[in-house]
Amino acid sequence: MYSAVVFDFDYTLGDSTNGIVLSINYALSKLGYGERETEAIRKTVGLSLKDTFTVLTGKEDENEAQAFSKYFKEKADMVMVDNTRIYPGILESLQSLKARGYKTGIVTTKYHYRIEQILEKYGAAKLIDLIVGAEDVRIEKPNPEGLLWAVDKLGLDKKQVLYVGDSIVDAKTARNAVVDFAGVLTGTTKKDDFLEYNNILIGKDVNDVCRSML
Repeated sequence: MYSAVVFDFDYTLGDSTNGIVLSINYALSKLGYGERETEAIRKTVGLSLKDTFTVLTGKEDENEAQAFSKYFKEKADMVMVDNTRIYPGILESLQSLKARGYKTGIVTTKYHYRIEQILEKYGAAKLIDLIVGAEDVRIEKPNPEGLLWAVDKLGLDKKQVLYVGDSIVDAKTARNAVVDFAGVLTGTTKKDDFLEYNNILIGKDVNDVCRSML
């Protein structure tokens, strides 16, 4: 039914919690805000940096949000790759998809170059055909721009693509793009929270989703 599987990254293919917490709290401190607890930060993973700033501070100041993004990137460039791990079984699942002829992609709010660095670290760069990161789009998820761009670049019809993610932001992105969606429970989103969206599957993790396709 599908010719390509496109994934979110954070809490879908891997876990960057430590790097994200370090980078967010660094940015908040530079702007004079107190540090936030890890669990509060985890719930923002998948949001744009602008929305993350608003959620964590309650502020909607455009200039501060831009400064927050700058400081976040400054710290993330130093710590993110070393503090990111790929989930167990992911490399094997991606290899199996490629062996069956599926195209693969990543659409994420992480920076494109950061995903490239992480994939290189884990020897997975050749297993992903396309990356769409934060700097590749004008409007980030749940706006469908990035996912639709990926579908187009893969040379496929939307009906041939499955998007896999861990968050409501991902589910909304797929719905806005009119692309099928599979949810995974490796993030902070519960199964019941996915039920109002049109999911072809809610799996415990990406490996679960991939097994259903192979």
